[in-house]
Amino acid sequence: MINFKSVDQLYGSSQILWGLDLDIKAGSITCLMGRNGVGKTTALKTLMGLLPTASGSINYLGQDITEWNAERRAHEGIGYVPQGRDIFAQLTVEENLRIGLGCRKDKSKIPSKIFELFPVLHDMLKRRGGDLSGGQQQQLAIGRALVIEPKVLILDEPNEGIQPNIVQQIGDVILQLNQQEGLTVLLVEQKLGFARRVGSHFRLMEKGSVVANGDMCDLSDDLIAKHLAV
Repeated sequence: MINFKSVDQLYGSSQILWGLDLDIKAGSITCLMGRNGVGKTTALKTLMGLLPTASGSINYLGQDITEWNAERRAHEGIGYVPQGRDIFAQLTVEENLRIGLGCRKDKSKIPSKIFELFPVLHDMLKRRGGDLSGGQQQQLAIGRALVIEPKVLILDEPNEGIQPNIVQQIGDVILQLNQQEGLTVLLVEQKLGFARRVGSHFRLMEKGSVVANGDMCDLSDDLIAKHLAV
């Protein structure tokens, strides 16, 4: 479904991605893993079109999207939940969710499915996003991405700083969307237990490149010690 081919990415004079080759299978939940600073977030931002590709190409559903801007990628079904959530603190929950309606054919209302997945959002529709707890803001960020009815959902450390009961709920929602609707999911995740619970595949990064990949059941203790242990 998604293919990075020899992708380089630079912040100014600092190169972050080095010839990144990354394949994501349709219908999978793929966990992109690695120590801090290896380029995981940069890879997601590059896929979303928030960072330019210095060289190489990105293919999505058989199309070369390397030159597409982020807006076009969203319209074509790439949903993105950034690290730190980035909700609009001064807007209400409803206003945050309505932002995604521009990518839908039906721009009139927020899909009821969002509130079925996250009932708290319905209860807090008129509350400002900045007044929500961290876990509620994360649910809002995921709900906002789901409004566009994405074909692939990108999540950057969705459980960072979130209380355990919300982590459990987020995992349940990811599995439900994948298993019942076939949604492809790519997530950066540092919590090994969560990755093993929801993930079907893993990709391990080191110094801006993928150095190991496979089915989640093949993520061995040796690989963990070599590429994840601090």
